[in-house]
Amino acid sequence: MPQQPESSTPEPQADNPTTAQNKSTIAGLTDRLAGGWQLATNKAMEILPVDRAAQTVGKWFSVDETQVAEILATVRAQLPTTEALLIGKPQAGKSSIVRGLTGVSAEIVGQGFRPHTQSTARYNYPSSELPLLVFTDTVGLGDVDRDTNSLIQELIGDLETETTRPRIIILTVKINDFAIDTLRQIASELRQKYPQIPCLLAVTCLHEIYPTTQTDHPEEPTSIESVDRAYTAIQQAFIGLFDRAVLIDFTLAEDGYTPEFYGLEAMRTALADLLPEAQSRAMSQLLEAGTATQDAEGNQIGNIYRDVARRYILPCAIAAGTVAAIPLPFADLPVLTAIQVSMVGLLGKLYGQTLTPSQAGGVVSAIAGGFVAQLVARQLIKFIPGFGSIISASWAAAYTVALGEGACVYFGDLMGGKKPDPQQIQAVMAEAFSNAKQQFNQTGGNSPSSRERSDER
Repeated sequence: MPQQPESSTPEPQADNPTTAQNKSTIAGLTDRLAGGWQLATNKAMEILPVDRAAQTVGKWFSVDETQVAEILATVRAQLPTTEALLIGKPQAGKSSIVRGLTGVSAEIVGQGFRPHTQSTARYNYPSSELPLLVFTDTVGLGDVDRDTNSLIQELIGDLETETTRPRIIILTVKINDFAIDTLRQIASELRQKYPQIPCLLAVTCLHEIYPTTQTDHPEEPTSIESVDRAYTAIQQAFIGLFDRAVLIDFTLAEDGYTPEFYGLEAMRTALADLLPEAQSRAMSQLLEAGTATQDAEGNQIGNIYRDVARRYILPCAIAAGTVAAIPLPFADLPVLTAIQVSMVGLLGKLYGQTLTPSQAGGVVSAIAGGFVAQLVARQLIKFIPGFGSIISASWAAAYTVALGEGACVYFGDLMGGKKPDPQQIQAVMAEAFSNAKQQFNQTGGNSPSSRERSDER
């Protein structure tokens, strides 16, 4: 049960009889709900034996490809997606920011960007079908042959496009780069035209001005005089053009600095302050829950593939939890199916298997049978108003994680030339489901918050 919100008024020194009775009633209700949840799960297991459930799930995941496309289009409109406009020179750390916020490798980030306009490229994470983060990168900024005014007009034209997604500008400046006239001109024009779009000033590559005696990142970056002096000067140069400023240094493992994503926590805090609540919550889950299934092992899968796959499983799980908050029992099944089929298709591509939605649905049907009774039990709990939807959201997210982990075992076996082992798949899914359910419960699941930010942009 969610914790009762704390009152802003002082509590009495001792409970009066009425208060004590209310507490006893609430405790009794909690016990009955927990017992009812267990009873519902047991009944579902009795009503739908695993063998029959496996046959039933095959029908659920046989989704028409046209319908999948239509559902995903609807889901995209409901996702807490953030559009981030990265403005900075080449080698200023823009791709590293994408790596830090998504967790994927530099190679995948580089391959993910696609031309958007003449002067920009765009990357949808985890995919164009289910984007939680949309990065737009300015290309060639600072080139002597590039007309600054035309770039500004391209950016303005792009920002004038109607969208319900919140946007944020991430102004990226290397700490030792003071040739910033063009960058300041662009920031000034965009600030004047779109003052409502928040701007985060990210000052990068701190290690490039560390003293020679500094062999690793300090606890506090401004404790180094050269960093503090340069950071102050850059903030003064862009005064009035940004809402928050952070010092970050996102390096590669071979650079030898720890942590690799230095300043990521400060950046996440700044983004949380600047973004609406739903987007801020999704961002936090991407950064905090990325290791929710680290203990789910499959001997047939290489760690590299599994770690990369989880960077796609997690955002799909967040999307599933978001749509699972619909309070009507069974109404979300087609939507969840479309999300999970899309995820399995994406994972298949990672493992070298190109699948149509129908083929991906067949894979889901083949590996998901053992969890059907639990899936039905999750739907039944929705009959409890309010409480049911919260449980449903966390279960949908955890189930999507488990399905993704099972798909990794399945595709890993195929890639290794082996026949997939159903028992191994079920074992991995069971452990992943348990770990992910606990993780999503701790982070508040993906159910809508009971409060809305009053200053939501």
